[in-house]
Amino acid sequence: MVNFGGKKVGAGMGKLVTFGGNGVGQLLTAVAVALLVRLFSGPGPALLPETGDYDDDAEVEKSAGEDAGTEVSGSGEVVPVTIRWSNITCSLSDKSGKTVRFLLQNVCGEAKPGRLLAIMGPSGSGKTTLLNVLAGQLGASPRLHLSGLLEINGRKSAKRDLKFAYVRQEDLFFSQLTVRETLSLAVELQLSDRLSMEERDEYVDNIIYRLGLVNCADSNVGDAKVRGISGGEKKRLSLACELIASPSVIFADEPTTGLDAFQAEKVMETLWQLSEDGHTVICSIHQPRGSVYMKFDDILLLAEGSLVYAGPAKEEPLTYFSKFGYLCPDHVNPAEFLADLISIDYSSADSVYSSQKRINGLVEAFQSTSFIPYATPLIKEMGFKKRTAVSRNSLVEKKGSWWRQFWLLLRRAWMQASRDGPTNKVRARMSIASAVIFGSVFWRMGRSQTSIQDRMGLLQVAAINTAMAALSKTVGVFPKERAIVDRERVKGSYVLGPYLLSKLLAEIPIGAAFPLLFGTILYPMARLHPALSRFGRFCGIVTVESFAASAMGLTVGAMVPTTEAAMALGPSLMTVFIVFGGYYVNADNTPVIFRWIPKVSLIRWAFQGLCINEFRALHFEHQNSFDLQTGEQVLERHSLGGISINDTFVAQGRILLFWYFTTYLLLQKNKPKYQLLELPPPEQLQKLEQLELNPIDPPPLDQVEPSQQLESPPSEQLLPFILEGL
Repeated sequence: MVNFGGKKVGAGMGKLVTFGGNGVGQLLTAVAVALLVRLFSGPGPALLPETGDYDDDAEVEKSAGEDAGTEVSGSGEVVPVTIRWSNITCSLSDKSGKTVRFLLQNVCGEAKPGRLLAIMGPSGSGKTTLLNVLAGQLGASPRLHLSGLLEINGRKSAKRDLKFAYVRQEDLFFSQLTVRETLSLAVELQLSDRLSMEERDEYVDNIIYRLGLVNCADSNVGDAKVRGISGGEKKRLSLACELIASPSVIFADEPTTGLDAFQAEKVMETLWQLSEDGHTVICSIHQPRGSVYMKFDDILLLAEGSLVYAGPAKEEPLTYFSKFGYLCPDHVNPAEFLADLISIDYSSADSVYSSQKRINGLVEAFQSTSFIPYATPLIKEMGFKKRTAVSRNSLVEKKGSWWRQFWLLLRRAWMQASRDGPTNKVRARMSIASAVIFGSVFWRMGRSQTSIQDRMGLLQVAAINTAMAALSKTVGVFPKERAIVDRERVKGSYVLGPYLLSKLLAEIPIGAAFPLLFGTILYPMARLHPALSRFGRFCGIVTVESFAASAMGLTVGAMVPTTEAAMALGPSLMTVFIVFGGYYVNADNTPVIFRWIPKVSLIRWAFQGLCINEFRALHFEHQNSFDLQTGEQVLERHSLGGISINDTFVAQGRILLFWYFTTYLLLQKNKPKYQLLELPPPEQLQKLEQLELNPIDPPPLDQVEPSQQLESPPSEQLLPFILEGL
């Protein structure tokens, strides 16, 4: 006996029948029940430990938390956070381990509160990699090696316990929710019970106004099937969802990708305004327009994973590179000039050599200045009297209870399922069309000997059609939804149990409607067993089979990374179940090594249940002594007798539980894992500590000597830098 929501459950579990008369069903049931107990009794997200790097500054942390206490109440006050990184190196080895490619090499820099830092560089320069490293979002791989030093407000740390926002290139949302509903649910999930309903509504309205979403607040987000808000509005909605918990640091990965010039500028203006509000904003960007470039406070230029420049933006980079003979032409976008300067020209072999030589020289020139960018002590910059620990208000906090998460996610899942008009219309039309076609082919079957084969064929195609329809819908949708769920789980908005249970319950009414519609049309057209109870059991069997197929689709979607892979794998697995579905291969003739497959085939159990429901107590016309006279004889001939309809329901229920909890295990196992940042080599670490003890300010640009390898032309011959062939 176990506790289940305050009650005891478990009585009667031993009465369940097995799948095929052996221990397979009992084993699956035991696993399902054990996982069910874990699903319902599992704790909510744990509060992050308050030990480690922060303990020795508990008093400072406490005072900082009191100063920023209004942040918890949703006032939007931001705890200032400065991030400094040194000697960030990331390498990727091939499968054999013989070849190593450096994605980042000894990259240093700093991001300050109240300033917008842009990471610029050509494609493949390492912009997104560096951004992922700083945000702790670099996917883990055994072939990756990541090292470096990361400081949060002067504290050496490799942890990612800070409240931070990460705006990715792909904007993923539940398409049937409005902008306001999306933000309201996000607020309730992330801020839990700390705000009253009126305060939550006011908080959402403030975010909508702040991000410029007033005009589309009550519009559906939309997707490829249904038109919704624009690309720029989706990007600002992504920002709005990330800003709910008042993060100290905002990361944005190429936020202007796919947007026109106007929308791109609006998004960057929003990021700039957030930096003005005290956030530390770091974004990667490829080649911004001039007006966007002027919004940057600092820039970091990367070329082939190496640092070319890190420092103030606007005119300072142009002045710096002019010392080496590279002048920005008049009336040229500085961002375009910088992008051309650090890009390799592949138009010819000579241009590749010259541009590669230029980039190597610029990298060595920046390294030869013998200083780390922004090496000024953080204590002086932040204005604190002693080293500042990170306030607990800037840490990820515990979310709501398990049941609160469940009810919120159930409401969201129901809105998504019930409002998905295009998908529901297509499924309804397909159910009607399939029923009409099958009913026309098997029109009003009689009781002749030939009708036995017709009835079994109809019941088999009914089982296959129901399962394939449910499977195709699920594998086409769930991989995209899983990406959203993974992001929300990484943020700690909720745990996996409430999500899966809410999804199951929300889809019951919609999912049951289509097999019921199919059965209501097909049953009278084919003139199956004329009894209302038989009709009810027919609809019940195909409905449970539909849910089992959907659960199998969830498992397939959790197993593979993309929708395309799921669409390929799902039907392949279903084909195996169809072959062993009881119609094509007699159970008694199944090879020994494959006899376990019919016992776990949802097609087989649905087909067997439909046959028992149809043939029992049914009599057929006969003329010869060897003719089959009763439905019981038909069932015995095809090895489908010996059990009751209730046994088939129980078996399908077990299969349903098995697939759901296999999905649970896969989602738990496949939760995103991120690469750990290791400390740099001891000699580099010692050098960094010496620089920290004796910091030096960056020399003025007029004191920076050009590197000899750059072969800068004489000052009287300096010309604006223009790429060959332009």
